Amino acid sequence: MEKNPSSQESNAFTYESPHPIYAMAFSSTPSPSPRLALGSFIEDPNNRVDVLVFDEDSLSFRPLPALSFDHPYPATKLLFHPKPPSPLLASSGDFLRLWHLPSDSSSPTELRSVLNNSKSAEYSAPLTSFDWNDAEPRRIGTCSIDTTCTVWDIERCAVETQLIAHDKEVYDIAWGEVGVFASVSADGSVRIFDLRDKEHSTIVYESPRPDTPLLRLAWNKMDLRYMAATLMDSNRVVVLDIRSPAMPVAELQRHTAAVNAVAWAPQNPRYLCSAGDDGQALIWELPAAAAATTATTSEGIDPVLVYPAGAEINQLQWSAAHPDWIGIAFANKVQLLKV
Repeated sequence: MEKNPSSQESNAFTYESPHPIYAMAFSSTPSPSPRLALGSFIEDPNNRVDVLVFDEDSLSFRPLPALSFDHPYPATKLLFHPKPPSPLLASSGDFLRLWHLPSDSSSPTELRSVLNNSKSAEYSAPLTSFDWNDAEPRRIGTCSIDTTCTVWDIERCAVETQLIAHDKEVYDIAWGEVGVFASVSADGSVRIFDLRDKEHSTIVYESPRPDTPLLRLAWNKMDLRYMAATLMDSNRVVVLDIRSPAMPVAELQRHTAAVNAVAWAPQNPRYLCSAGDDGQALIWELPAAAAATTATTSEGIDPVLVYPAGAEINQLQWSAAHPDWIGIAFANKVQLLKV
């Protein structure tokens, strides 16, 4: 990765959708070209998930209309099955849904299952996010505005466990080890849960101002000691070491408006990317001795790369199968950034 803090507009490739875009996912299947799923954000029950391929030779996008499908309500998140070559794509919204995307891109996508644990079949509290367990892919964890986190066994289409995780709405969830997940909430806390001891959780961080919601959480899959979280209406990314609860090991503060998304690099434990309302995607390299770095000294950390999007960025994904590519979404556009 080049360490050049200047703007990198020449390495950005844009796809324009007919719809505003929010949810976005890269396929985990290694292939010559990255495949993406994009979820529309229309304030209407009728939404879409479009599937497309980015051709690295021609540097152009190719929609796959047969694989695209209608989606009830906007998808709050999309994720492909973490273990290739599985054809499954999951989406969250009113329910958790599993979709089968055939390898033959001329065959249509099929809805495999709709997972709803509500006592009333007619209603389910909206799911704000979910995460697929890389180590145990039969497990998906969802979080909801009803204060719960639910662990699903998707092979049995059944709830493995449901926990009242927080005092207020739960906004994001991330798996660490096979039976360990973390969540963030409107109550301003990051909590870690171990499925071997469901009665207890560990609070590893609380907002410095009471009741400031935490919106996004990313667990570093290359080094499970570290997490990154974002706060509502804050320009900061808080980096946590779960061995040292309460005090962040770094606070990244070079955004000039609220941060909306954060993602760790899939193949290097020291890099992460953040994006926000200032229309910038910033790539950071944490110091090798991050564990010894305090939040006070880390205020001087500058990003190593800056990508200007020209509009508020609401979504960010770093491709695990193609780690040279980061995807950002703003308005009705997706840009792929070559890093």
